[in-house]
Amino acid sequence: MASPPNNNPLHFVLIPLMAPGHIIPMIDMAKLLARRHVSVSILVTHLDATRFSPVIDRAVESGLSIQLIKIRFPCEEAGLPRGCESADTLPSYHFIGNFFNAIIMLQKPLEELISKELMNNNPSPVSCIISDKHITWTAATCDKFRIPRIVFDGMNCFTQVVSNALFISKVYERGPPDEPFLVPGLPDEIEFTRNQLPGLFNPGPLDVTGVREQVRETEKRAYGVVVNTFEEVEKRYVDEFKTLKNGKVWCVGPLSLSSKGDLDISQRGNQASIDTDQCLKWLDGKNPGSVIYSCLGSLSRLSPAQFVEFALGLEESNHPFIIVVKKSGSKSEEIENWIKEDGIEERTKERGLFIRGWAPQVMILSHASVGGFLTHCGWNSTLEGISAGLPMVTWPMFAEQFLNEKLIVRILNTGVGVGARGVVHLGGDEVKASSNKLVKRSEIKEAIWRVMEERESGCERRKRAKEFGEMANKSVEEGGSSYLNIELLIRDIQQLVKK
Repeated sequence: MASPPNNNPLHFVLIPLMAPGHIIPMIDMAKLLARRHVSVSILVTHLDATRFSPVIDRAVESGLSIQLIKIRFPCEEAGLPRGCESADTLPSYHFIGNFFNAIIMLQKPLEELISKELMNNNPSPVSCIISDKHITWTAATCDKFRIPRIVFDGMNCFTQVVSNALFISKVYERGPPDEPFLVPGLPDEIEFTRNQLPGLFNPGPLDVTGVREQVRETEKRAYGVVVNTFEEVEKRYVDEFKTLKNGKVWCVGPLSLSSKGDLDISQRGNQASIDTDQCLKWLDGKNPGSVIYSCLGSLSRLSPAQFVEFALGLEESNHPFIIVVKKSGSKSEEIENWIKEDGIEERTKERGLFIRGWAPQVMILSHASVGGFLTHCGWNSTLEGISAGLPMVTWPMFAEQFLNEKLIVRILNTGVGVGARGVVHLGGDEVKASSNKLVKRSEIKEAIWRVMEERESGCERRKRAKEFGEMANKSVEEGGSSYLNIELLIRDIQQLVKK
């Protein structure tokens, strides 16, 4: 694990969770650190090395000191099908327990790599490990080698503060699961139902309680937390979270803005499943602000019945639209059969674009023809929408996504919800949803109309979204809040190394 040659003695090792939404921002962070002359190593599986090598290779060619550490992912030993090295490749989320068992098996080979470096007296030993919060064994590893451990959390500070308030108050335990309650102790009046809460407070059919408890316990032992957000978008909640973490919180986002060239933006973290020029040509043919871009994330898997409502809601909105269709999952073939039998792709070809698999999302969102973003409210996508200055149609699915929706709709006032009622737990992708839990096409159409409308409320929403987009871009420029936080993080670790 020899660090790349660099005059700066600092060497950061980044350990992401093996899932696109977790790896991509880690790679973005690596570029930001390397631009400050820090040597960076990123732990990846062989599958993810194939996916992300082009972006890293371009960074190295530009003079940045970054390397990928390829480590064998023990799929078969953990009971996973061969080649399942990332969460988005699991044939079913019923394998999620096996997936985390495989991750646990990575501790020994990584510690062997660190031991080798120390025994060889490498001139740039590991100065700091930035670990995804779900890689909980890194807490023990960092204790063993006396290396500072910083948690990377893919959530925002609002979600962190809300989660802490829920954990302390237990207010969600006091009523029926569909009854709204007020979260105590927040700067704003925020309501949820228990059905809308993440698995820590609202467990699903898969037993990952042990993982969640380990995450919370090992977070307490971390030296600090790096957050993919910017202070201006949630200032009061950043201040609250810093109080909880004794000031050791560095907001360094939006990390998506770290990509500078068109190629890095169009292939950010992966190979797009559509020719970028083809996509841009299609967008060039649409009126400014007229297109609704819809993508429900890399891990969300709709039932065929829900996909039908999704697609027909877009069609009935009468707006030009882009829809990203999953290629993986147990129901993907059934969905493709419906698309063909219904004829929707052919019927809407003049104003609809169907993208299979991975889309060049950041590039699409920044195009002048796009006027709204229908999103699952995963924080990466939410922040990309904020950075593009777009109002959003919010359709949270699982994890903390209902909390992100509340930030968009209730606090920032830049979004409209489709009326999703509760989380779809991991493992629920293979459970047929009852009709009363489906988000109806009429609800999707109505939310799109409200976001895209020209009346006063729509114009005000777009104005606010544009202002937040300008704040996001200024935060990462020289002198901006996130730019300075990267500097402060590096200085903090430098001081630790000197001791």
